[in-house]
Amino acid sequence: MTVFKNISGLLLFFLLINPIYSQEAYKPPKLSNPDSWTLILLPDPQSYMKFGRNQGVFELMTGWIEENINTLNIKMVLCTGDLVEQNELLVTDNINGNRPSREQWMAISRAFDKLDGKVPYILAAGNHDFGYKNIENRKSNYNTYFPAHRNLLNAQLLREVTYNIDGIPTLENSAFEFISPHDRKFLFLNLEFAPRETVIEWGQSLTSRKEYKNHTIVVLTHSYLNAQNEHIEKENYPIKDGNYGKAIWEKLVKPSTNIQMVFSGHIGAPNDFKAHVGYRTDINHAGKKVNQITFNAQALGGGWNGNGGNGWLRILEFLPDKKTVEMHTFSPFFAISPETQNKAWSKTSFNDFSFELD
Repeated sequence: MTVFKNISGLLLFFLLINPIYSQEAYKPPKLSNPDSWTLILLPDPQSYMKFGRNQGVFELMTGWIEENINTLNIKMVLCTGDLVEQNELLVTDNINGNRPSREQWMAISRAFDKLDGKVPYILAAGNHDFGYKNIENRKSNYNTYFPAHRNLLNAQLLREVTYNIDGIPTLENSAFEFISPHDRKFLFLNLEFAPRETVIEWGQSLTSRKEYKNHTIVVLTHSYLNAQNEHIEKENYPIKDGNYGKAIWEKLVKPSTNIQMVFSGHIGAPNDFKAHVGYRTDINHAGKKVNQITFNAQALGGGWNGNGGNGWLRILEFLPDKKTVEMHTFSPFFAISPETQNKAWSKTSFNDFSFELD
């Protein structure tokens, strides 16, 4: 008996000092307050789409959203853009992907089929969603696969669109009005990658309108912050008429009286989570704090040609006080198996924090 007690004591001591074995039991996502509502932020899907083997991971993510619409009171889904790796590629090199563009667009469309008619979603158009491989021009297949009438819940919230490069009104640049369960009025403003000057002017006009004076405006665009939490000033793409992060801030966000959040993606480095994210706050001309959040994951899980991003997404819980937002980073991909559930939450300070709206 004495020997048994000694062994048990040693085992308990080992468990306590070894974090691998003393981790807390996995807990699935749950609202901290039953009266909260949730926004889900999806990072750039491109690395899921370019390999056939990865496409199912992104479908798992949208499938998880579908399953948790009621549990988490999910009212909105945003995606940071680069929906595909190449917009108009006919022949793959089997290195940077093994699916031509048509199959990539069909795959991202299929993933969002799970949400049609169940929750509204707004998808940014990234640089890889234009041109051939990477915005050699501003032609895109975006409107073919994500037209305004596709998701009835999107159409019900849609208030205005402006023109793409072909002079056609599309959701690449669009505005959606949403009234939260707490009766806070939001306007979600979706802007194309490096928006053209005419798009910035449209955004300026829209956000300054009297009917949106008391709305909380949320800007969604693909490229905005770098990993050092700085506004991106310039990128070496062949397009000439384009506004990057700093210009978007100076021309649209800062002069606004009611833009309080900006979401973006775009950045990353192989297997380095910190290189995929950014966060900063600044004060706009009305003295209101603007929370600017960049979130991506595409080079996690094996680098640029890995599994696409380990299934990471963000859960933003809007509390009933109408100002507090709790943001958590979660992977349905890891959570699906008891053998990997201990990896399903990223609790680092840059992935798990709260902020407040004015």
